[in-house]
Amino acid sequence: MSEGAAFSGDNVGTLARGIRENLTQFVHQLLQVMLVGFALGMMRTVVPVLAEAEFGVARGSFILLTAFVVAFGMVKGVLNFVAGRLSERIGRKRVLLLGWIAALPVPFMIYFAPDWNWIVAATVLLGINQGLAWSMTQTSKLDITRADQRGLTIGLNEFAGYVGVAVAGIVTGYAATALGARLGLLIFGLAVVITALVLTLVWVRDTLPWAKAEAATHATAKAGASAYRPRYPTNISDNPTTWEVFTLMSWRDRRMAAISQAGLVEKFVDALVWVIFPVFLFQQGMDLTSIGWIVGAYGFVWGGSQLFTGRLSDHVGRHWPNVLGMWISGLGVGMVVMGSGVWWWAASAAIAGFGMALLYPNLSAAVADIAPPSWRGSAIGIYRFWRDLGYGIGALGLGLVAHFSGALEATFWFVALSMMLSGLVLWVFGEETHPRLNPADAPSHPPGR
Repeated sequence: MSEGAAFSGDNVGTLARGIRENLTQFVHQLLQVMLVGFALGMMRTVVPVLAEAEFGVARGSFILLTAFVVAFGMVKGVLNFVAGRLSERIGRKRVLLLGWIAALPVPFMIYFAPDWNWIVAATVLLGINQGLAWSMTQTSKLDITRADQRGLTIGLNEFAGYVGVAVAGIVTGYAATALGARLGLLIFGLAVVITALVLTLVWVRDTLPWAKAEAATHATAKAGASAYRPRYPTNISDNPTTWEVFTLMSWRDRRMAAISQAGLVEKFVDALVWVIFPVFLFQQGMDLTSIGWIVGAYGFVWGGSQLFTGRLSDHVGRHWPNVLGMWISGLGVGMVVMGSGVWWWAASAAIAGFGMALLYPNLSAAVADIAPPSWRGSAIGIYRFWRDLGYGIGALGLGLVAHFSGALEATFWFVALSMMLSGLVLWVFGEETHPRLNPADAPSHPPGR
C-alpha cells in the first residue's frame, strides 16, 4: 500500500493492529529506537569525564558542566511537544526523518569543537534528534499495536532504546581509549546516523493510518460495545486545540498531571547518571572503561527489565509499578553515596535502573490508556515534554546543589529525596488507568488505592 493510499479514508478499516500482525514494522521501529539510544549514549561516558581535558571546562565548574544537559532537556522537551502535534499533520515517518537529519552534524561538531560551547550546541541538535525520533518510535508502535499490548509495546521500545544507550556508553569508552575521544566519537556517531537515515528512508512505513483507523472505530463505536472502555477525559472537546491538550495534561486532569510531574522528576535520575555519576566515579579513581561498565549497569538493568515490567503492567495495572518504581529508583540513587567500591556502585546503579524499569514504560502506557486515539500523539508528546524538561530542570538543580555544597555527594541526596516526594504525589493524586482494571463504567478507584 502506498503512503498516499494509506491516508485515504477508504481503507482505514483494513489495517490490522497487533505486534504479530505488524511484526516487520515493529522490528524496524525497535531498531530505530536502538539507534536513537546509540546517538544519546555516545555522549554519556566520554564527554562528561573529559570535559576538562578535551573541552576546557575548569575543574569544579559544576554549573558549566551541567549546561549541556540543561540545553538537551529544554530542547528535547519542546521538540517532544512539537513532534506529537506535527506527526498528526505530516505523518510519523517524516518527523522521524527530520530527527535524523538534525543529528547529522553532531559527530562533526564534537570532533572539531574548540571549546565547551560547541558541545552545548551539538547537544541542542541531539535534543532535536531525540525529541523527534524517540517520540516517533514510541508513537508508531502504539499506532500498530492493541490496547492490551501497550505495556509490552512501550517496554520493548524503552528496552531497545536504553540498551542502546548502555552499549554506546561502553563502546565509546573503549573507542576513546583506543582512538582518542574525538575520533572515536566521530566514527561511532557517523555510523549510527547514516545507518538510521538509510533505514528510515528505505524500510520504515508511516503508521498514522493505523491511528486514523482506530480513531474512526472509536468515533463510531456504540457505548458499551467494548467490554473495557477507558476512562477518557470528559472535560475536553472531540477535536481539541493544542492549548486544550496542553492544559489538560498539565493541570486540568488530575491523573495526567500526576503522571506528568512524575515523568519530570524521574529524569533527575537520568541527568545525575549522565553528568554527575561519571565525574563522581572518575574522582574516585575509576578509568573510562570501568566507568562505562558501572554506569552501564544502570542502563542494562533499566533496559533489560522493561521486557518484564512493561508486560507486567498489562496484567497488574500501571499505578503501583509506577509508584514503587519512583521509590526504588530513589533508594538506588541514595545508596551510591552510602558505600564504596566497584561492586557497591554497580549494585546501586542496578537498583536505580530497576526502579526506572518499573516506572518508565508504564507512565507512558498510563497516558496512552486514557488519551483518545485522535489526539494520543499530542498527549504523549506533551507528557514527554514535561518528562524530558526534567533533564534540564534536574541538571540545573544538580549544578546548583554541587556549586553551593561543594560536594558531588549532595546531588545524590537531592535526587533521592525528589524521587521519594514525587512518588508520594503520584500515589495520592494518580489512579489506575488500565481499562480492564478500572473501566469507564465501573466506580472510580480512589487515588492511592
